[in-house]
Amino acid sequence: MNKNSLFVLTDVWNTKHPFGFWSSLTRESVLASARPLAEQKIVITGASSGIGLQTAKQAVAQGAEVLLVSRNAEALAQIVEEIGAGAGSAVFHAADVGDAEAMKAAAQAAVDRFGRIDTWINCAGVAIYGKLVDIPFDEHERLFRTNYFGVVNGAQAALPYLERSGGTLITIASIASDIPSPILGAYAASKHAVKAYIESLRIELTTAGSAVTITLVKPSGVDTPIGQHAANHMGAEALIPPPVYDPSIVADTILDLIEHPRREITIGGAGRANVLLGEHFPRALQHLSRFFSPLLTDSGRPPTSRNNLFQPGDDKRVRSGVEQGRAFSLYTVAARHRTVTALSVAGLAAAAFAVRRARLSAGSRSA
Repeated sequence: MNKNSLFVLTDVWNTKHPFGFWSSLTRESVLASARPLAEQKIVITGASSGIGLQTAKQAVAQGAEVLLVSRNAEALAQIVEEIGAGAGSAVFHAADVGDAEAMKAAAQAAVDRFGRIDTWINCAGVAIYGKLVDIPFDEHERLFRTNYFGVVNGAQAALPYLERSGGTLITIASIASDIPSPILGAYAASKHAVKAYIESLRIELTTAGSAVTITLVKPSGVDTPIGQHAANHMGAEALIPPPVYDPSIVADTILDLIEHPRREITIGGAGRANVLLGEHFPRALQHLSRFFSPLLTDSGRPPTSRNNLFQPGDDKRVRSGVEQGRAFSLYTVAARHRTVTALSVAGLAAAAFAVRRARLSAGSRSA
């Protein structure tokens, strides 16, 4: 039985138990640690803004060699020049993740430059704000071309090289892969598809005895420009679903997963709570959505004039500049450090039990 087989077996309880968070704190991953970050050769798609850009910046700063991929060559060239002074190094390759051959070329470019690929991060994504009945078919199709087929193309391009290095495929999904979302219904549908693909791929590779680790990352709302880049049919500026977290939390988690691989992680306790609500009380989530939908737009501002659905974006920002993301998530820290958290909880429980026994013993003596 290989390491991935063991990992899948130890995760059965976590995926089936309604309180998966608690069970995730009470078990240890059996996966061996990967290469240190400073020795990593990494490919990141969607690297010209948002989570992808923040992850690339932090990875290079910590010594990794990174190939940044997006559709905008000019933006990538400027980014690489800016972050190239880190402890690691950065290069770029312009490509559309919706093009399978372009993704194979990006993978080959990374190997030509670095000699191998240790980690491939599928991070490219686009969004559409609008009711499903109002979204034109070509927009819906293009969103799936990027969000879903971009992951498929990335995985197929990366896997031959990751097999050689025993590397890691990390895919950025969303809590929208676990629950429905009004106004962002097309986006949620694409992320549901991503989750199903990645989990099915993991099973197939595990069965085949693959050395590749497959990881799914599911952030809550993150303060990136994705709303401003989105196709918008709402007549007002798009906002990130609240509560909003800072992209650095996601980047920190991704980099931690590179060195300490695991099956999946949800980022943001509020998002995890929404998922649990949707899984166990779907009607309640449906009713709450009435109050949630108005929070997705700012009626005092018009929608942005252009989007990056069909053409490359020219915005090289990590954050939206509109919202203030939370810089800390206790849930995410606990989920990343399950063993430490479990020991802490066990220690508190033992201390409480000891105090209770002492009190009972004192009471019996006084009687």
